[in-house]
Amino acid sequence: MSRSALGRLLFACSVGASGTLAADIVLDLDRAQTEVNFTLPATLHTVHGSFRLRSGTVHYDPATGKAGGEVIVDVASGATGNGARDGKMHKDVLESPRFPDAVFTPTGVEGRFDPQGTSELAVHGLFQIHGAAHELTLQAHIETKGDQLTATLRPELPYTKWGIRNPSTLFLRVSDKVQLEIRTTSRKSADGSATAVP
Repeated sequence: MSRSALGRLLFACSVGASGTLAADIVLDLDRAQTEVNFTLPATLHTVHGSFRLRSGTVHYDPATGKAGGEVIVDVASGATGNGARDGKMHKDVLESPRFPDAVFTPTGVEGRFDPQGTSELAVHGLFQIHGAAHELTLQAHIETKGDQLTATLRPELPYTKWGIRNPSTLFLRVSDKVQLEIRTTSRKSADGSATAVP
């Protein structure tokens, strides 16, 4: 799937006469309408931050569950609102000058997509970060209400198991897992496709 379709969110599916899905389902993420947030629990307070999406497309065949595409997050854009903490995060933890991107490549989807309501899907794939690839599952919550579609993807990242440094200090203990949330919204048109909400 080409990444040249940035600038819109496409969610297209073909429905046969029996009402069953007959074609691939495609999510083409628009950077301007997509949020990538993270939460890192700590002893004194919980750290919240965000990254920017570089590009993203996810597509799958409902008949087989096979998926493809990729979602690329700009690791170097990570920010928590604290300059000193962000500097340490990029230099000592993420090493973003060496590893500026994180890439999720979907390989399969479990669950049934409901074009008229709420869907709970599990998206399996490989997540490449900090120079290595790891198996990862994203829980996807998709809501379709009227002409609006909202997709929320939530993976938990066991970053210390992946060789990424835990930023804990003597007085501040930080969780060894970080919660990531990717949220994107679109508005469906009359032909069943979807465009980014302005």
